[in-house]
Amino acid sequence: MASTTHAYQIADLFAERARKLAPPTYGTELSKILSVSFTYGLADPILFPHADLAAASAAILFEEAPIGLNYGPPSDQLYEQIILRLQAQGIPADRDRVVIGYGSSQILSLLPDVFIEPGDVVIVEGPTFLGVVARFVHSGARLITIPVDELGMDVDALEETLSDLKKKGIRPRFIYTIPTFHNPTGTTMPLFRRKKLVALAAEYGVVVVEDDAYGDLRFQGETVPSLASLDREGWVLYVSTFSKIIAPSVRLGWACGHQAIIKRLAMFKSEEPVRPFISYVLGRYCATGKLAHHIQELIACYNHKCNLLLEAIAQEFPSDVVALRPDGGFFVWCKLPPDISAKALLTASAEHGVTFLPGTGCYGNGQGDDAIRLAFSFQPTQKIVEGIATLGEVLRQWE
Repeated sequence: MASTTHAYQIADLFAERARKLAPPTYGTELSKILSVSFTYGLADPILFPHADLAAASAAILFEEAPIGLNYGPPSDQLYEQIILRLQAQGIPADRDRVVIGYGSSQILSLLPDVFIEPGDVVIVEGPTFLGVVARFVHSGARLITIPVDELGMDVDALEETLSDLKKKGIRPRFIYTIPTFHNPTGTTMPLFRRKKLVALAAEYGVVVVEDDAYGDLRFQGETVPSLASLDREGWVLYVSTFSKIIAPSVRLGWACGHQAIIKRLAMFKSEEPVRPFISYVLGRYCATGKLAHHIQELIACYNHKCNLLLEAIAQEFPSDVVALRPDGGFFVWCKLPPDISAKALLTASAEHGVTFLPGTGCYGNGQGDDAIRLAFSFQPTQKIVEGIATLGEVLRQWE
């Protein structure tokens, strides 16, 4: 039979939002032969609590397999453990105010379904975690960016923005912020700014989405109350995860907030809250009390890596590169001198086997070519030293 050629293309059938999606890049770098990658905030696999998770898994398989391996809701014990964690932070929490999802990223990706119609305003930080913010953009949101300085989001600039928007009859759908160990800058918002942010949310009737993925990993300084613990009127939606304190692949996170928001997040989930087995395993593991000790081990290791990275930067980088010291988390943010482009630096350093995230990857508007994010969490200590030495060599070529 003679072959025929049609003008039809599969891509013509895609919805507009699908056409706009960029191909995923996460993990592609891992398949390349690189000496050191500071690009992704991966957890250190040596720190995974293998033995304790194996023991919890064995216990569930031996004692609760009929429930844990079947269809059904998450473990009640897991809900109890999450609620206890929230209450220990001073966050009002009960079963009606908590939803569990496949990592915090799934919960955050549901926000457009609950809040956004095309053209609606969403306020984000600049820079920010673009992996989540891109989802807001794809849903049709109009982003307004509030700058981040050494104290986190500039809440005075936020107040001006909210006032201007109100004069125009515009009520933002929500404010997305990472106030503790910010991704990418590592900064932590002080208490006076947090109080003002919560007050502004109530004054202007705007939900604040508090992304607290790294809050448990404090190296130094005093703990600052979460936005959710300061909220008395239900405007803060608190989102967190086990990915950074147990293991990323368990894919389990949660949100706590106003019942109306939690109910709608649950309604828009196309699947069950989370598969029963992993929820039973994590519920059992957390109930042993071993997680608190494990977190202290994480803090010690990541603190050492962070200090090592900063010491190497001080020794190897030109003096006009400014590195911000974080009090916790996975990242160090470096401001480059005016004559150095982060994108050009990445191209040059990749030729020597070292990569990082240019600041442009943290803005939705092309900003950030004057900064880089270095993730110290995954690399072994020797690789950190080697990688910074190589990157320092490349930087000095611009001198």
